Amino acid sequence: MPTIVVDVMPKAELLDPQGKAVAGALARLGKTEFSGVRIGKRFELTVDGPVTDAVRADVEKIADEILSNGVIEDVVAITYPEAE
Repeated sequence: MPTIVVDVMPKAELLDPQGKAVAGALARLGKTEFSGVRIGKRFELTVDGPVTDAVRADVEKIADEILSNGVIEDVVAITYPEAE
């Protein structure tokens, strides 16, 4: 069964408190080579059947309307399985 991956990130212009906390922890550990951290979400959608154009359209709509909050997040990538 194919799996489609949707990656969602906070909008670049918004603060990312979780990312800031992780960046602070890295700095405290002496990992100063990292200038910033952003934390997002990854969704894996398993498809029962082939990934058709209709499935792709549904995934794009679901990503925009359900998996992300358009006010504060962007869908940054939708990765489809390689055609067999």
